[in-house]
Amino acid sequence: MALLWRILRNLPLLILSPVLLGVPYLLILLADLLRKLSPKHPLPPSTRPNTAAASIVIPNWNGRDLLEKYIPPLLIATRNHPDNEIIVVDNASADGSAAYLKQHFPSVRVLELEKNYGFGGGSNRGFAAAKNDIVVLMNSDMRVEPDFLQPLLDGFTDENVFAVSCQIFLSDPTKTREETGLTQAWWENGGLRVRHRIDDQVQSAFPCFYGGGGSCAFDRRKFFELGALDELLRPFYLEDTDLGFLAWKRGWKVLYEPRSIVWHEHRGTIGKKFSQEFIQSVLKKNFILFCWKNIHEPARLAEHFFFTFAGAWISVLFGDSFERSNPLALWKAFLQLPQALASRARAHRLAAITDTEAFRRPMPGYFLDRFVELPKKKDRPSVLFLSPYPVCPPIHGGGVFIYQTLLELVKHADVHLVILLDEEWQREAHDELTQKCKTAEYLVRLEGRPKGIGSLTPYSVREFSNDDLRWAIHRTLLLHKVDVVQLDYTNMGQYAEDYRQIVNVLFEHDVYFQSIGRSLAKDAAWLRRPAAAYEYLRALRYELQLLPQMDSIQMCSKANEDYLLEFLPELKHKLQTGLRAGIDTSRYNFNPANREPDTLLFLGSFRHIPNTEALEWFVHNVWPKIVAARPETRLVIIGSDPPPRHSLPEIGHIEMVGFVEDVRDALARYAVFICPILTGSGVRVKLLEAYAAGIPVVSTTVGAEGLSEFDGDTCALADSPDAFAAKTVALLMDPQSAAQLAEKARAHVLANWDMATITAKLATNYRQLLTTKRK
Repeated sequence: MALLWRILRNLPLLILSPVLLGVPYLLILLADLLRKLSPKHPLPPSTRPNTAAASIVIPNWNGRDLLEKYIPPLLIATRNHPDNEIIVVDNASADGSAAYLKQHFPSVRVLELEKNYGFGGGSNRGFAAAKNDIVVLMNSDMRVEPDFLQPLLDGFTDENVFAVSCQIFLSDPTKTREETGLTQAWWENGGLRVRHRIDDQVQSAFPCFYGGGGSCAFDRRKFFELGALDELLRPFYLEDTDLGFLAWKRGWKVLYEPRSIVWHEHRGTIGKKFSQEFIQSVLKKNFILFCWKNIHEPARLAEHFFFTFAGAWISVLFGDSFERSNPLALWKAFLQLPQALASRARAHRLAAITDTEAFRRPMPGYFLDRFVELPKKKDRPSVLFLSPYPVCPPIHGGGVFIYQTLLELVKHADVHLVILLDEEWQREAHDELTQKCKTAEYLVRLEGRPKGIGSLTPYSVREFSNDDLRWAIHRTLLLHKVDVVQLDYTNMGQYAEDYRQIVNVLFEHDVYFQSIGRSLAKDAAWLRRPAAAYEYLRALRYELQLLPQMDSIQMCSKANEDYLLEFLPELKHKLQTGLRAGIDTSRYNFNPANREPDTLLFLGSFRHIPNTEALEWFVHNVWPKIVAARPETRLVIIGSDPPPRHSLPEIGHIEMVGFVEDVRDALARYAVFICPILTGSGVRVKLLEAYAAGIPVVSTTVGAEGLSEFDGDTCALADSPDAFAAKTVALLMDPQSAAQLAEKARAHVLANWDMATITAKLATNYRQLLTTKRK
């Protein structure tokens, strides 16, 4: 019945919806075409305002009780300069507000209007009456701190600052803090999305998308150059958002100043005068009009009209939602089309940069990159190091690479660490890194984006796609003037941005699509193959589009580098081998002899699927042959998240140890190390550790990729079950030959994979990249 009622109520507007959207779209395209044929006039130069004093403008409509409460704190806050002034713009109130102010606060200027011009209209008239260059626009339900004004005035540091916004707290502590003043906006599904962030790490002036119209200082001249608060958006909401976007597109800056504190009786005026249904209808209408006025890139505009049309139908069929349009919003926006076209023409004339650039610049990292001239040379660069997984204890190969790189890198650079944890208790294990790095931030259990039906983005990338993580990265960039963003693993590549001065570096722990391709080739389950093939194609598309965006790509091995160049030969000058994959060889005592006879060691984290597949292949196909040849042999399995013992065959002596804090004891004890890896890509850290510790290795060709070119150079190589078993038994039977093989492996890792040496090269590479990008 609810669905039937929604359809019947909206049927006329649904029938008209192609017209309600088609006509605006065609007229906008035509107007944009004509504008391209017209000459572009230069924009006037920007000037810095006089910040000695400010005019405070308060629009009021029947808010006498609020004025009575909140004017006295304003009088206290403005008394230290004679040119400060308070102007109350009375929108034809019926509650005697104007008379009350004249009687009780004679120093307050009252601008009485003959009718209610709404928030925007009343504010604009207050700005026109103001005598100072800086105008602070306040809601009538804002209570200010005594020292709120000076930080706002101090924020106008150059000619490009348009506005400086206060930090907002709610008067009612039981309410959710929905607004803070630290505003953020982005483009999603054909429309504008906005939010306020709570971030206690921001302690001084910081970029934001817009200054809230109820608690923000503006440069009066710039305010009128942008056309003031647009009455297209009457009666309220989004006027300040619109103004902020216009300012960024004009090439100006909007700042948030957390030291300027105000308290808001949330929706103390609008919420009392209008119903929630009416407020939501105005918001939906204004979100549409915002796009008709401000979105000038053809692709974004087409996306907007598509999603707006689809959203209207979905709202009728499945119920209304804040993020979607509805037929009534379309109708209300359509009625304002002539005014929207006029506003769009003015917005076009004012634009100095594109929509994309305007969405970028309020983000802290882009703000640093665009507005701060960073040094062209730095002996000790500032590096943001991002890991998608816990690093300590280093229980997986990638963790070893990251951990040991960080221990060396802090000697050459100021490292700012951002690590994703699975559980809060894992934070304590990283105390060593916290102490050694300049800053360290640990984010726990961030939710990625849902899988998305038909999404072209690989699952492992969507799993780590999170707006809070992106914000943490950007905030760190600006607060610490970061020079290099070091991203580890392909799934973190999504956080590289289009910077002009900041360097993006990605470490490919493996070639992601190669790993999936190898798994697909080995997977015998036909039912899983279609999904795996689709994931492979998504990974291939994603990785080949991502990598050219990097300034440098660190590879594990020459084999990985050569494989990637087959697909992207143009990356030849960006690929770097020998800068990240290595170990601290001094941590491993070399012991090629006196090992426990007839013992095999399998090592690896079982959260990594290739390790699980490798163990399964070995115990079912190779192990029985070894036991048949040498029944006394023991297999020791070490690694986090191991499979249950009952899943392994009851053949021979298998010892499931599971996770250990330090693998070096095991590497020094057992006779032969096995690496039966069949899938995946990159260099196996476990082999480097085995080489350094002196335990001889038997590996598949894939397992030893990048480390062994032929059988016997650094390890024994075998790919069939028979050959793998034979090579293993041979080493067990001949400890002298096994020790000689271990000697060669140790020499190889010392010469080519020592972490101290390669990390020094890494720091040099960072400095070279900075010099090249900033020249």
